[in-house]
Amino acid sequence: MQVSIDLLQKYNVPVPRYTSYPTVPVWKDGIDITQWKSLVQQRFQQTNNVDGISLYIHLPFCESLCTYCGCNKKITTNHSVEEEYMQALIKEWQLYLQLFSEKPVVRELHLGGGTPTFFSPANLQRLLHAILKGAVIHPQHQFSFEGHPNNTTKDHLKALYDLGFRRVSYGVQDHDPEVQRIINRIQPFENVQRAVEDARAVGYQSVNVDLIYGLPLQTIERMQNTIRQTIQLQPDRIAFYSYAHVPWTSRGQRLFDENDLPSTSVKMQLYRLGKELFTRNGYVDIGMDHFALPEDELYKAREEGWLYRNFMGYTTQRTGMLIGLGVSSISDAGIGFAQNHKTIHEYYEVVANGELPVTKGYFLNEEDSAFRRYILDVSCNGKTDFKEEHSELLRVYTFPELEKLEADGLVEWDSTGIDITPLGRHFIRNICKAFDLHLLRNENASAKPMFSKAI
Repeated sequence: MQVSIDLLQKYNVPVPRYTSYPTVPVWKDGIDITQWKSLVQQRFQQTNNVDGISLYIHLPFCESLCTYCGCNKKITTNHSVEEEYMQALIKEWQLYLQLFSEKPVVRELHLGGGTPTFFSPANLQRLLHAILKGAVIHPQHQFSFEGHPNNTTKDHLKALYDLGFRRVSYGVQDHDPEVQRIINRIQPFENVQRAVEDARAVGYQSVNVDLIYGLPLQTIERMQNTIRQTIQLQPDRIAFYSYAHVPWTSRGQRLFDENDLPSTSVKMQLYRLGKELFTRNGYVDIGMDHFALPEDELYKAREEGWLYRNFMGYTTQRTGMLIGLGVSSISDAGIGFAQNHKTIHEYYEVVANGELPVTKGYFLNEEDSAFRRYILDVSCNGKTDFKEEHSELLRVYTFPELEKLEADGLVEWDSTGIDITPLGRHFIRNICKAFDLHLLRNENASAKPMFSKAI
């Protein structure tokens, strides 16, 4: 379905990505550690033997700075940093193990970064052996990692495959040499092709490629070539992200001239081009920037109604708790979130003192939990049913937003529930906003920019 530029421009407003609700700007500094530990213990007892838990391990090191990147990272070519960081991760995990009443059942594990493949294959194996030896691996586990095409070797792939990893996601962003030059991420197409082919040769069942539209020097022609080359590789999944220009939080983005960014009109065309070419070549729009081939589990999960979303994005694993290890990592205990210290120095210091390195978080009340469920339903299933006990909140805050969305053909709704239309699938973030009570109540409270634009 072709979307008009006018409609894209109308909804191209700052809005959260909704990997959590309430969103991170609402969270409070100085989280009550005792309360967090108690919540983790309680949640673990409720969920460990039902669905297991998820683990996210943040490996922040990169050898060079990609100027577009807004992630928490540490730039260094000194690989001796691997040892100290691994020891801190292991100690942090042991602090969590002390809270658990039995061995955790690990159902989902993801290595993110930074560049996880900055670490040597041997060190990754050592780290993961140390983490998993105190756990039970769920029979339907799903382990994945992010790899840089330039430094993900066959040894990396084999080492992680032997530990149960079957999914890999390669950060490609763009194949054009000029775009790569300005964002300081030089990776010839041959490197990407080799990395994809190596993963398949080793036995990986799902290969994902990340692309970004809206980067400096991108044009329609260059994007067409990038997408054509990507489709040539036939990745199982493609993530097509909007470049989030947030120089107020990411200093690296100040290193290129903003005049090199595509105009709003061109960026809209890049978005439409990507959606059109992916779907024309057999990929299904899962929502929120994700596309998958019909044979992929992500597509099957969406069709069968068990797709889920957490801080790792869309997932086919619906666990009761996510524990984040490492600097800046975020944990989700169902009715509470906690984020680790964002600097390595503070992270090391707190872990060395035998304490969990959480510094910021949020404990959900009943209203938060209810509206979190609405947002998850909308983002994962494209529909949700309204509960009678929330009728007044919905009437005051949500229904006026739904009326505007309905007028543009994005949703169909009544007092019992909502369905997203095929057109509305292009605007899921905007539709989720209709259930964001924190944002709707305080929309004009602060002029400080907090979110990237939707498109």
